[in-house]
Amino acid sequence: MTTRRSHGNIALLFDFMRHTISILVENKFGVLTRIAGMFSGRGFNIDTLNVGPTLDPSASRMTIVTRGDDKVLEQVTKQLEKLVDVIEVQDFRDEEYVDRELVLLRVSADSKNRAEVMQICDIFRAKIIDVQPTKLAIEITGTETKISKFLSLMDTFGIEDVTRTGKVALARVE
Repeated sequence: MTTRRSHGNIALLFDFMRHTISILVENKFGVLTRIAGMFSGRGFNIDTLNVGPTLDPSASRMTIVTRGDDKVLEQVTKQLEKLVDVIEVQDFRDEEYVDRELVLLRVSADSKNRAEVMQICDIFRAKIIDVQPTKLAIEITGTETKISKFLSLMDTFGIEDVTRTGKVALARVE
């Protein structure tokens, strides 16, 4: 994606790519703060952040999605690798990986449109997790593209609330 930013009277053109970064860290107090600080110190916004335990209770895996210039993000990755509590850093831009996101949403669904909402849920393999007289709560997992298409279709019925986990990713290995 190309974005135009203006700095004073000069307009600069930056090519910002989306990066999915997986960081294996020691499960210690303050690690998340230090890593988030590393990104903010470099002027990067974190689009999504997901942290969870691994098989080893002393380690957690962070999945961060951010946008930025490849060169600068490479420097951030190198600095992350130098942090004491960081065990491993992978930038998935060049590697094969699988990813998923979980979304919970509440959509308006009365007797007139409920069947149509349910049919779309079936097509996308979404699960209805709560039924109320005029609303349905829905769970869907998938890639960002799948989630976006589903939300776009649900928007026509009236999305009342939505929460997203952010992307989790796992490298493919042979």
